Amino acid sequence: MDYDIKDISLREKGKNRMAWAEQEMPVLRAIKKRFKKEKPFSGVRISACLHVTSETANLMDTLKAGGADVVLCASNPLSTQDDIAATLVADYQISTYAIKGEDNKQYYKHLETALAHNPVITMDDGADLVSMIHSSKKKFAVIGGTEETTTGVIRLRSMAEKGVLKFPVISVNDADTKYLFDNRYGTGQSTIDGVLRATNRLIAGSVFVVVGYGWCGRGVARRAAGLGASVIVTEIDPVKAIEAIMDGYRVLPMEKAAPLGDFFVTLTGNTKVLRKEHFEQMRDGAIVCNSGHFNVEIDIPALEKLAKQKRVVREFVDEYTLLDGRRINLLGEGRLINLASAEGHPAAVMDMSFANQALSAEYLVKESKSLSAKVYAVPKAIDAGIARLKLQTIGIEIDKLTKEQVKYLSSWDMGT
Repeated sequence: MDYDIKDISLREKGKNRMAWAEQEMPVLRAIKKRFKKEKPFSGVRISACLHVTSETANLMDTLKAGGADVVLCASNPLSTQDDIAATLVADYQISTYAIKGEDNKQYYKHLETALAHNPVITMDDGADLVSMIHSSKKKFAVIGGTEETTTGVIRLRSMAEKGVLKFPVISVNDADTKYLFDNRYGTGQSTIDGVLRATNRLIAGSVFVVVGYGWCGRGVARRAAGLGASVIVTEIDPVKAIEAIMDGYRVLPMEKAAPLGDFFVTLTGNTKVLRKEHFEQMRDGAIVCNSGHFNVEIDIPALEKLAKQKRVVREFVDEYTLLDGRRINLLGEGRLINLASAEGHPAAVMDMSFANQALSAEYLVKESKSLSAKVYAVPKAIDAGIARLKLQTIGIEIDKLTKEQVKYLSSWDMGT
């Protein structure tokens, strides 16, 4: 077994944290139990490019229990938990290629190594594996892939629209049991956690600017407001802007929000949403960070050009001093702050997200021959099944339709 990790002696710490996360992942445990019996991935090679966290480790263990030959690499240079990488290698014999703080050269080398596994199924968080497959001259025997995050889905849909996507990909991100919980509650909590760990700044009484009001932005705005911040939302979508207003937040264009904010968090999946003209207006001590997948939402080169001095003032905090003496603090190199300085989403929400990953991969093994090369939603039966299983595992019961109610609804379906 080959691997490239920081320090295998960290295995014990990683093993304990993996077990701690598993306690909050009852749905994935139930799937793992079935997989052990049925072995749906027997003989199937899976290459996964995901954030290497304790929750991801439990997903890898679940896939391996189902018979899969799994290889894992990181989907972001700062998102790896080195102790988790160590326990995956030492205790679970899963080839892992991930080191927190790896440079771009090493990051792409790890991607290439994961693809050298010659996967039958890819599992992405950001679509880097799929993109590399499509740019390679090598032929791959991939029958399908899964995609975890909004940014990756945007890339894949663009490829599908251009007619260049070579195999079906299931958008795990679009499952109700993923984005309504992972994106909203997971990103909300873990982003604030990352900001607090990096800065130890008081959020109460501050002006907190949330850039983008998708489900991730909704979650962050709600948590910031709950901690006593005055929240400003910036948006390009008029419907989402109205939602933000009705949720109780101010909505402003960034040019007007820039002079007001103490904290800025980008969550758009787009590029340069914070840029030169905004930095020029920010107040002294402003804190800028990103919780979107790629480090392109903040125009860091523009900030570098504006600054006369740059220094590291805390771990994961780069202070840029502008010509007029104002300081702008960039967190986590503009990468995912919830994973750069914190531990990512809580296990309870990743339980459902990774249940979608596991069951979508199983679906691809069974149904790939009937699927064309486009982006698919998670089948509704899988999505609803995960929700039911989550309720069962936490001891919650819900109502069922009576026969009379079923008959009544059926009459409307028939147009009577």
